[in-house]
Amino acid sequence: MDKIELIAPCHFGLEAVLKREILDLGYEIARVEDGRVTFYGDAEAVCYANIFLRTAERILWKVGSFRAVTFEELFERTRELPWETFIPRNGKFWVTKAASVKSKLFSPSDIQSIMKRAMVRRLANHYGIEHFPEDGAPYPVRVFLMKDEVTVGIDTSGVSLHKRGYREVSGKAPITETLAAALIMLTPWRRERILVDPFCGSGTFPIEAAMMAADIAPGMNRSFTAEKWTNLIPKRLWYDAVEEAGDRIRDNVEVDIQGYDVERSVIRIARRNAKEAGVEHLIHFQERDVRELNHPKKFGFVITNPPYGERLEEKAALPELYRAFGEGFCRLDSWSAYMITSYEEAEKYFGRKADKNRKIYNGMLKTYFYQFQGPKPPKRTRDAV
Repeated sequence: MDKIELIAPCHFGLEAVLKREILDLGYEIARVEDGRVTFYGDAEAVCYANIFLRTAERILWKVGSFRAVTFEELFERTRELPWETFIPRNGKFWVTKAASVKSKLFSPSDIQSIMKRAMVRRLANHYGIEHFPEDGAPYPVRVFLMKDEVTVGIDTSGVSLHKRGYREVSGKAPITETLAAALIMLTPWRRERILVDPFCGSGTFPIEAAMMAADIAPGMNRSFTAEKWTNLIPKRLWYDAVEEAGDRIRDNVEVDIQGYDVERSVIRIARRNAKEAGVEHLIHFQERDVRELNHPKKFGFVITNPPYGERLEEKAALPELYRAFGEGFCRLDSWSAYMITSYEEAEKYFGRKADKNRKIYNGMLKTYFYQFQGPKPPKRTRDAV
């Protein structure tokens, strides 16, 4: 089992960002589809992908794929998969999630129960037992059905990878860590450039940027389901990956990353989260209204997630809020601004049409990533920083 296929789900619209991350880790891409990237690796790749990828939602070890249009076909094709290769005699196994799009089989609960029965039948024949203790390591199975094509994988991550372990408490309308990281990667921002988030909330954008600047692996301080799979992944591979993550950290990097919010209690939460992430010393958080948006230096970046106005009473305040944001940005000579929002009239009140606009789904919510691009700094300035 030297070469395996791994599936990395991600936010719809951000597949190209994840693909680049996987290539940077040195792995070969198999397929890029809506909401996921499949790549080739080995047991070590399971460790590295979970620990180092910033934009993947989880990592699945692909068991197989097949076509099924009836529940009988689903049972038989699932039973034919080599489950004994993955799940030991005492393994705990279940179909934790089934998703179906444009397929004849669409009932998640029926798909889950039929696949579980098929797995039991296969493993019972292999191990020669009828009842499984299921008191060992967990092997949660996830299945996607797309146009009657069934893809089956075992979840190596467990809790979603956006759970870095630093954000115990969130502010209003939080943006996930994986989405924030992907959006930062869509911009030209680098650690040498200024970054300001005037609606920082729980601090996700500044914290993710600081972790990138210091080269802190997003998964190095959390656990994963596959750590218990000693029949598939030797423990030393996890230790080696975490050790490399520790060696990469540049704790003394010099950056100018700032986060503002109008609410003092929210700023306290952001500082607490930054401390948990190990980047408190790299970010300046401040209680400040967006009307006071300013910075003395040139060629910086605003990357932010302003309020959407999901509640009616908040929606009335949005025109003035976005107008104030736009006026503040006008004072930032030569800067670029990037904002994700579902507010349809964002450009109108911001006072400028975006140079680029990317549609991205934040969960089930359709949002837009507006990009207002400023000039590049002179070459001598870039060389000096």
